[in-house]
Amino acid sequence: MNEFQPITWYDDPSHFRKVSRREFLYVGLVGGLGLTLGDFFKLRAEEALQEAKAKALIHIFLPGGISAHESFDPKPFAPVEVRGPFGSIPTKVDGVYFSELMKETAKIADKITIVRSMTHGEAAHERGTHNMFTGYKPSPAIQYPSIGSVVSHELGSRQDLPPYVCIPTQPNPYAGSGYLSNAYGPFSLGGDPANANFTVRDLTLSPDVDHERFQQRQNILAAVDAHFRGLEKSDALDAMDSFYQHAYSLVSSPKAREAFNLKAEPDSLKDEYGRNSAGMRMLMARRLVEGGVRFASMVYGGWDHHTNVKGGIEKNLPQFDKAYAALIRDLDRRGMLDSTLVMVTTEFGRTPKINKDAGRDHWPRVFSIALAGGGIKRGSVYGSSDPTGAEPDENPLSVEDFATTIYRQLGIDASKKLMSPGDRPIDIVRGGQFVPELIA
Repeated sequence: MNEFQPITWYDDPSHFRKVSRREFLYVGLVGGLGLTLGDFFKLRAEEALQEAKAKALIHIFLPGGISAHESFDPKPFAPVEVRGPFGSIPTKVDGVYFSELMKETAKIADKITIVRSMTHGEAAHERGTHNMFTGYKPSPAIQYPSIGSVVSHELGSRQDLPPYVCIPTQPNPYAGSGYLSNAYGPFSLGGDPANANFTVRDLTLSPDVDHERFQQRQNILAAVDAHFRGLEKSDALDAMDSFYQHAYSLVSSPKAREAFNLKAEPDSLKDEYGRNSAGMRMLMARRLVEGGVRFASMVYGGWDHHTNVKGGIEKNLPQFDKAYAALIRDLDRRGMLDSTLVMVTTEFGRTPKINKDAGRDHWPRVFSIALAGGGIKRGSVYGSSDPTGAEPDENPLSVEDFATTIYRQLGIDASKKLMSPGDRPIDIVRGGQFVPELIA
């Protein structure tokens, strides 16, 4: 069935989420009490939020496609053209080895889960990125929203902070709001926290605008907004109003501004993370979710190593290794790890064999990601690749199943339908299944 046609119950009943006997009886009960079916699903949504294990999510994206052979899934017993230029080291989990350049991550392996069987069929950068940011294969007919924008739409803001923040900026079109309103798009820092003179764009008042003048401007804007909403109702106006309200909240709320104040962190902690892009972006992400941001998304490095994979990995991986291990330790020390889901993803993997240019090419059939916190198992490896890292060997994890499981940990029902332009209902995730083996 074409997913972009209006759907009715008689077109494809199996397309809709199955209702359990308990829910069916409950619908009958609330109907008898005078409540609507909408009331029922609202109660179910509130119940899901109460059951959510993760209050926030940090997404660390490694653009270009990191090689699993040189990171989370080394092949120490494979031929050298498969094994690659690095050795492997044991981790805190018996029998689990990482690349020799991941000394710090090896020490916190007992706090995370490595997925070694992630798989999809998209070998182009744009398509692989779209998959991992949205949970959908790209479509020429519609732009799907990113996971961050869905979280913004479903959970909303708290503590005067935007629900979805990109560090340092929105990295690609697929990190945006898609068919949802622009109001659910990300707030971008506008600069790299690793820079000595870093400040967040639009977070401070101009020197010539005092607090009284600022309040006057806000009141004038509210009057103008009310006038134009009376003349015309559109997503553009609603989104603009939403962005302005977020901006005013950020500028006027000391607590919100403080969430972005990286200077408040002690030097010793900055040194633990590393005073570089990887370290300061991850420290900023931790500070934001601690302040109330629901979804903090960051990118680090470039991992498209068609040539000289050794040099590329040596340039990028040590900084990531140090910062990622520091982030997991920091969250754990603060008692935040159980309620903060941290996921490290990438576009796709790299070819099993080193090519003629001493690099590895695109390979979406199997690759590795890392998950931690938010109810995820600790000290676990999910799935495996075959002896050369060419195919999944056990428990392949699809993008749809991955996204469905992530949403569930956040208290979002991935089978829920959102309304796209033209009043077309579209699943948050189409056809995904929750993976209980990933959950503690």
